[in-house]
Amino acid sequence: MLENRKQIILFFFYTIGIIYLSRLLFLQVIDSKYQSLGSTNSIKREVQIPLRGQIYDRTRKLMVANVEVYDMYVVPKNVKDLDTLKFCNLFGIDRHYFDSTLNAAKKFSMKRASLFLRQLSKEDFARVADALIQFQGFTFEQSFFRTYPGNTMSNALGYIGEIPKSQFEEQEEEYYRKGDYIGLTGLEKQYELTLRGQRGVRFKLMNVNAEDKGRYADGEFDTLAVIGKNLYSTIDLEVQQLADSLFQGKVGSVVAIEPSTGEILALGSYPTYAPSLLSGREFSKNFSVLSRDPDKPLLNRATTSFYRPGSTFKLVQAAIGLEMGVITPSTSFVGAPTAFRYHSGAYEAANLNNAIQLSSNPYFFNVFRKVIGNNAETNPFKSARTGLKTWHEIVERFGFGVKLGIDLPGEKKGLLPDVEYYDKIYGKSQWKYSNIYSVSIGEGELGVNVLKLANVAATIANRGYWKTPHLVKGIGFNGEKIDDSKIEKHDTQIDAKHFEAVINGMALVVKAGTGRQAGLPDIEVCGKTGTSQNKKGEDHAIFIAFAPRVNPKIAIAVVVENAGFGGSASAPICGLLIEKYLKRKIERTAYKEQVMSKRYSTVAAGHSKTKIAPVKNAATTRATPPAGEVKKTNQ
Repeated sequence: MLENRKQIILFFFYTIGIIYLSRLLFLQVIDSKYQSLGSTNSIKREVQIPLRGQIYDRTRKLMVANVEVYDMYVVPKNVKDLDTLKFCNLFGIDRHYFDSTLNAAKKFSMKRASLFLRQLSKEDFARVADALIQFQGFTFEQSFFRTYPGNTMSNALGYIGEIPKSQFEEQEEEYYRKGDYIGLTGLEKQYELTLRGQRGVRFKLMNVNAEDKGRYADGEFDTLAVIGKNLYSTIDLEVQQLADSLFQGKVGSVVAIEPSTGEILALGSYPTYAPSLLSGREFSKNFSVLSRDPDKPLLNRATTSFYRPGSTFKLVQAAIGLEMGVITPSTSFVGAPTAFRYHSGAYEAANLNNAIQLSSNPYFFNVFRKVIGNNAETNPFKSARTGLKTWHEIVERFGFGVKLGIDLPGEKKGLLPDVEYYDKIYGKSQWKYSNIYSVSIGEGELGVNVLKLANVAATIANRGYWKTPHLVKGIGFNGEKIDDSKIEKHDTQIDAKHFEAVINGMALVVKAGTGRQAGLPDIEVCGKTGTSQNKKGEDHAIFIAFAPRVNPKIAIAVVVENAGFGGSASAPICGLLIEKYLKRKIERTAYKEQVMSKRYSTVAAGHSKTKIAPVKNAATTRATPPAGEVKKTNQ
């Protein structure tokens, strides 16, 4: 019985083996098609590079397009009897370039194609195409480079370049070749698989003289290239270009969001650069210059630079205090807590509206003290730990200390201190309210980017929720809408009625407070100024706003580095951008020119700190404000 089973199993394996061997014999010996396809002497395999998808703004204005060019590739093994001097003269290159590039190709592979010369125009290709038959081993492939009709938004759009060596070697599937273009930053990187399309392959019959004898097997084995899909962005090109103009001579960033959808209307980082500088043959040279610029034009400040939010954070503190019931809109605080009397500013605030309008530091010291102490603990150290845990959970729901999920690579979480953070600084159970009070007014150990500031404005405009900020609303040749499931709704879990009280104060800031320069005569703008402490220069100026008050269409944040006060440096920019978006024109042309003409220090040392140093602000042991503390934050 056992012997019979053994015979059956052996028969099964022998049968499978015979089938495989028969198929292999057919493919390699009998079938002439496959036999000739494997012959490199008669069949030439050409890769067809598709055009990359284009990028449009929200009104379908073209922002990123393509120009068709030709790239030359070399297979070192096939280079024979080459007249080097004639070759160099024909293509306008020197001997050093020829030798170094060919040697690099040999080191990569003798049998595989390497990029030799990039981006010949159609005219140049037509001039040299007939002569190429004299130079075995060299072939041309149609390619493209990016052009930028909008000439804006360089940091967010990103750029394409040769695939990095590490990325080339780590490919899960062999798609890219050495020297191929790939999205390296911005939307170009984020949507690489969408924009790149799908390559095609064409097999051609070649005779011994390398002459084209037509398609192999009538194109049976050819595959067509598929053009990359277009991106339809949420950007309003006219608003974006106005932001570029207003930021001339300034360093900083601006982000504008449509509150109800999370669509980003403008996203600028300044100083910037012409996007065409990183497209074409001069990429390496221009990148080297830009990367050494002390003003860091390659840095996307909107998503990666950290600032202390300053007095804009008082709006969040107010909403938390109202939700927890430790204050009401009519609550007043007369004077500051004893430990903080050295701080300048309005010590008395009749109510919350008045406190927001006047940006009263002492008022919000008291609010934070009540929020942190709103628990049953009597020990001040234990009470601070318990209170901070609750506070941290609520503030995080506003998007602080987490990634918002924007469809751009490199977004940073920022810094939102928690119990563990302060334990590391002071020691476990060795800190209390008087050690951490500076976060109550947006200073101390808080770090946010401009995207988060704009998102706070959108959250308040929505009366308590925000949608995932995003830059792309449609993909494809007709702009098919993206999957809405990726655009999440995030609820702060704070009652909408509490935001109305906060908004009342924001309206007063613009009507009769520090943000008057953001006001418009026929549109109610609600905003808040802020001053972000900066040890290495003038303070950074912040302004956040939304408009109109009812059914808001735009929420915006502007940071101008080293500019001092948000009311004079950032609020005017916000007001003009709101006017442009809502009215589709700028009526105050003289005011626009005035704002454009303002210049602020661009000293690199004062720029966008990527780390927020901890501030030990134990007021009970100091007679003067700690370094980096709240010296003039009544904005």
